[in-house]
Amino acid sequence: MPETVEQEAFVERYGSLFEHSPWVAEEAYHRGPFADREALAQALELAMYAAPRERQLELIRAHPDLAGRAAVEGTLTTSSQREQAAAGLDRLTPGEYETFTRTNAAYRERFGFPFVVCAREHTKESILRTAADRLRNDPDKEVGIALQEIAKIARLRLKDLP
Repeated sequence: MPETVEQEAFVERYGSLFEHSPWVAEEAYHRGPFADREALAQALELAMYAAPRERQLELIRAHPDLAGRAAVEGTLTTSSQREQAAAGLDRLTPGEYETFTRTNAAYRERFGFPFVVCAREHTKESILRTAADRLRNDPDKEVGIALQEIAKIARLRLKDLP
């Protein structure tokens, strides 16, 4: 829970950079003040990486499946909706949707969390190739990669802020 008005405003502004995980901004706040956005981005990433493994897993699990149920139901966050659309995931054929559904299920079964990738750096085809490649990873390596992808997503979201 934010302790000061300044911290509350900070978390309000930056808490959504990490999907449903304002705790990252809460932790990063204590590393300020920040000279610039790069320093802020680094503090946010440090807060994420310094968190206990279970908290990191909660952060990964807070992400929606790509082209998954939340997308179909229209319950994605605005940022996730925009990011998935940038990769063409809002315009899948029925066959592509089925492929994403199978891939998401296989990934969740293997690792216990959703496949996280910075969709804005990909196309729907490259996302599926990347998922197939990453399914061969061991769980510890995959947690590390997922956190790296989350850091990329958060940096792009930060860049989008006015």
